[in-house]
Amino acid sequence: MAKPQYWLIKSEPSVYAYAQLEQDGKTEWTGVRNFEARNNIRAMKPGDLCLYYHSNEDKAVVGVAQVLTPPGPDSTAPGEDWAATHMGPVTAFTQPVTLATIKAAAALSDFPLVTRGRLSVAPVTAPHFKQVLKMGKTVLPK
Repeated sequence: MAKPQYWLIKSEPSVYAYAQLEQDGKTEWTGVRNFEARNNIRAMKPGDLCLYYHSNEDKAVVGVAQVLTPPGPDSTAPGEDWAATHMGPVTAFTQPVTLATIKAAAALSDFPLVTRGRLSVAPVTAPHFKQVLKMGKTVLPK
């Protein structure tokens, strides 16, 4: 089996919080209306892992989600060229990792939240993914 790729996905907690994903068990990740972010969704594969970032209100990475399905058309934009996939929860962070903490970490100077702050779906390197997990005192379940 191929190694998973890593991603950063964003949602405002008042729109769809990580706790809601845990409660629902899965969700269709829709509503992305940026071409670069859409192309990133199209590059996702089942099994890929995503850092779940609460934007605007909390400004913190709060959990890890997993891509469940191959990307397909966005059901909220019929007939348009947007993409979506289904996500499921993996684990909530033991300690949220705030944007301020990320910006203060030299090892994360080229992390997407620092370099591409407005992009809602962005690739993350394996070392960055592991560093953010460590900062959040979180281990992935076996």
